[in-house]
Amino acid sequence: MRRVVQLLLGAAIVVAAPSAAWASPGSGVSGTVLAEGTSAGSVETESHGPTDVAIRRIVIEPGGSTGWHHHTGELVAVVLTGTLTRQLDDCSIRTSTAGQAFVEPAGRKHVHIGRNLGSEPVELYVTYLIPAGDQLAVDQPGPGC
Repeated sequence: MRRVVQLLLGAAIVVAAPSAAWASPGSGVSGTVLAEGTSAGSVETESHGPTDVAIRRIVIEPGGSTGWHHHTGELVAVVLTGTLTRQLDDCSIRTSTAGQAFVEPAGRKHVHIGRNLGSEPVELYVTYLIPAGDQLAVDQPGPGC
């Protein structure tokens, strides 16, 4: 009986632990790739090798979230509708509204999550510049904010 109680308490601790410690899956998000291609590089980017360029339309429904993630390359986003709330790796909050743009830096040190805390869908157009063959986003554990 004592062992059963210990196991149940252990399970309760795991369930009660803050979810930011683990990668969180996105929800209420859809994305459509509008265009994509690969650059062989230029004089300025030759040392980086080929770069995949993708343009994507992303919609985040009210209450939706991208989940914690990072990008292996830089991206530029424009908010078409709604208000996007991003929480960054330093736990700061950034809000972008329709007509605003932002740049997301590359790398594991730039973990973030995008949320739609409003009542209308958030629609974004995002241009990704990532090393050829990489994923557009990589799931990451949250920073514990």
